[in-house]
Amino acid sequence: MSNVILETKRLRLRELAPTDLDFVASMLGDADVMRYYPRRLDRAGAQVWMERQQMRYERDGHGLWLVLDRETGEPIGQVGLVTQELKGLPRPTYPEIGYLLHRSYWHRGFATEAALAVRDYAFHTRGYDQVISLIRAVNQPSQAVARRLGMSIIAETEFAGTPHLVFGLSAASMKP
Repeated sequence: MSNVILETKRLRLRELAPTDLDFVASMLGDADVMRYYPRRLDRAGAQVWMERQQMRYERDGHGLWLVLDRETGEPIGQVGLVTQELKGLPRPTYPEIGYLLHRSYWHRGFATEAALAVRDYAFHTRGYDQVISLIRAVNQPSQAVARRLGMSIIAETEFAGTPHLVFGLSAASMKP
């Protein structure tokens, strides 16, 4: 499998490919999956979403990756590392751990498993000194994942026109 970035016990994370559009469009068009986003995306919007990830891979060396079940090869969602520009915080950019799974894969620990691998990749492979996750106050499931990563609320900001909590974790806090 080409462009594999990370593997965990149950999951494989790889760069998106054009053949992933059907899955991504289905996930981003699902009302439950997108309930904390400004809107659901149609197929054309999903294509733009995928192109944005491709640009991130080239520019930053990372972005949201496709998450696959290692046993079945089936796609289950997207998890990755996205560079975010934020106003009103001490730094202009932060690496964000983002996670989004299709509804049928919720409540199995996949988001946490993949996000833990991304956290470790951010600190140990990329050498980042801090990671964040931007989460709306009403999004309790994503907040729970962030806390399982060791994150806590470090700030509040407006992102995409909506108030968000900024969960953060420093590499220094990970050292024994």
